[in-house]
Parts: sequence; structure tokens; C-alpha cells
Amino acid sequence: MPDLWNPSHLDPAAALVTALLLGLVHGITPDEHTWPITFSYAIGGYSTRAGLRAGLLFSASFTVQRALASQLAWFGLAGWMGLAGLDQWLYILVGLLMALGGRLLARGRALPHLHLGGRCHADDPGFPAQAAHGRAARWMPAVHGFVAGWGFGGFALILYATLAPAMPSAWLGWLPGALFGLGTALVQVAAGGLFGRMAARRHLPPEAIRAIALTTAYRTLVWGGLAYVLAGIAGLLWPRLAEAGLHTGLHVHNLATLGLPFVLAVGVVLGVGLGSFMQQLRAWRRLAAEAAPSR
Repeated sequence: MPDLWNPSHLDPAAALVTALLLGLVHGITPDEHTWPITFSYAIGGYSTRAGLRAGLLFSASFTVQRALASQLAWFGLAGWMGLAGLDQWLYILVGLLMALGGRLLARGRALPHLHLGGRCHADDPGFPAQAAHGRAARWMPAVHGFVAGWGFGGFALILYATLAPAMPSAWLGWLPGALFGLGTALVQVAAGGLFGRMAARRHLPPEAIRAIALTTAYRTLVWGGLAYVLAGIAGLLWPRLAEAGLHTGLHVHNLATLGLPFVLAVGVVLGVGLGSFMQQLRAWRRLAAEAAPSR
């Protein structure tokens, strides 16, 4: 079994297998540059097919970025990716892109006017007023994937310092990055489909499912984007904050230390995303229950 924690002195075949396995681990573990973005766009599609597409778009562009960076590393040109403060600037850029995605979502076509049992949801004072959401721009997950891929952490360090240089030729320098991206893609595409299915498989009218999914995606992108921007600014002003974390003793990258990246990944997806999804679901079910006797 390859050493995924600290691989070294690998032959080309072992380096490629390690790259693929590391990509799978990267896709599974909570990462601030994958899960929140995949969740937001996948659930905004409110179907398994749309969720798969969002995960595929994000992962494909992420794979292209990692292949390109891997090739640069083979030529010895990847050193700048480890510059101090780069991750914080990426947080700010990714956060702005998330907020832009949320704005594009809000500028989409209006939701259908939904009536349940003769009542209009807009007449219910307790119902969350989110009346003008549409689908997120279809190309935004791809933009996110390419930008977020430039983040530098334990996985990137192994990929650029150990796996890419193990390739025997410049023509193969991109291959470890491509296999790493493929491993991440396999997980993220499946996760996107599950998130989209989670939005679709509810015993509610299609209009309600759409409203819940779009509102959840909008809130996750906007509030999550704000959290990323603030985290990036805080990390630039107080570098020790960006480096602080709780050591777990696990020899698994993304889980060895629970710090700012873990807080962003879990906080945005679980805090804002799932919290908003459950709140919207309860509101629609309550409205449907109140309207049932009048049918």
C-alpha cells in the first residue's frame, strides 16, 4: 500500500498510483476548495442530473489546473505557488466568485407562483420571502474549479515536490496532476449527484423543491463567499490565525489539523448550506400541512 502521508523515492508507476489515491482522499475529506462549491451549485440544480453536471464541471476544470501545475512543477516552476499569503488571496478571490455566483443566481428567472390548497405562499407571513431566484450560470463551477485548484496545502506539496518530478520525461510531467484531479473528480461528481438528488427527492410540489434548492444555493454562495473573503483578510492581517489549528494525530491530509480550512469547509456546507436547506424544507412542509384540510 503506497504511503499517502509522506511518499518519497517513487518510481513513475508508483507515483501515478499514489497521485490517483491522493486525489480520492482529497475528494473525500473536507476541503475548503471543493465541498462548499460543489454543494452550492449541485443543490441549486435541484436534480441528480444537474448535480452530476455541476460536480463534473468543477472537477474537470480542477483537473486541468492540477495537470498544468504538475507540468510547471516538473520544470521547477511551481515554487511561487507556496508563497506566503497566496492561500489567503485565493480565499478572497474564491469568496468573490461565490458571491458573484449567488448574484447571478438571484438575477435568474422568477420562481413560479405556487398555490397550495387555494393559498398563495406569498400570503404566508412566516414563509421566507425569496421570490427571484434562477439557475446559477452554468459556467461558474468551471471557473471556481480552475481558480480554487491553485490553493497550496499538503496534497499540493506532495504532488509538486514528489510525484511530478518522478516522471521520466517532460511529456509526462502533467500526468500526476491529471490523475490527482481524476481521483478528486470521481468523488466530487458522485457528491454532486447526491446533493442534487437530496434536493429533488422530497414529497413536495416541483415548484417547492425548486424554491428550496435555489434559496439554499443562493444563501450558501453569498454568505459562504462573505466568510471566505473575511477569512482571507484575517489571514493576511494575522498570519498566525491562518496557521493555527487543532492537531488530531491522524495521518490523513485535511484531517491531521483542524484549522481555518476545516472551519470554512464544514461551516459553509453544514452551517449555512444544510441549515438553510432544512429551514426552507420545514417552512414548505408547514405551509403544505396547513393547506391540506382546505383541499
